[in-house]
Amino acid sequence: MGCAATEEVVRLAPGETPCLVRMSRLIYITNMSLDGYVEDETGAFDWVNPDQVHEFITELVRPIGTYLYGRRLYETMAYFGAGAIESYPPERRDFARIWQKAEKIVFSRTLTSATTRNTRIERDFNLRDVAKLKGESEHDISIGGAELAGLALEAGLVDECHLFLNPVIVGGGKPAFRAAFPRNLKLLETRRFGSGIIHLRYRIQA
Repeated sequence: MGCAATEEVVRLAPGETPCLVRMSRLIYITNMSLDGYVEDETGAFDWVNPDQVHEFITELVRPIGTYLYGRRLYETMAYFGAGAIESYPPERRDFARIWQKAEKIVFSRTLTSATTRNTRIERDFNLRDVAKLKGESEHDISIGGAELAGLALEAGLVDECHLFLNPVIVGGGKPAFRAAFPRNLKLLETRRFGSGIIHLRYRIQA
């Protein structure tokens, strides 16, 4: 699964003149419940079972050169940058190696420093900067966290969504998509796992 730069028209705000740019893909990857949440009402996501999909996700993120995170998701993922590769369980070492090598940009007004290498902290999430990054990057970019992804989706910057649908209903919490997100999606592929998880890959339609 290699990089796939595309030419796209991006509108960042009403009334702006669209520009045609050559860019990498911005990809939203997330786990979600059957009723559409990434976290339950307590903020927990311990209902996610990554065991059977871990190898698949490792291959999915291999082309990613940059991760865009909010504070909370970064603090969760920082586990993969906390130690030497040999300190991780064997099935997680390849993912840790890929994650440590990639650039991480964390958008937070409370973090003062990063705990992982190849990481920088930005105070504000600027859509123009994201569009510029897409135009300049030689690799695909992942955006993590429903809030950041929602802003990028509304701005027309997200190219694909990879949803891991978990066989659980949590009844409320943080939705995977913001309510003000009217878009058409084209289903590109699906994959079922023995645990009941289904991977859905969508392209965002213009």
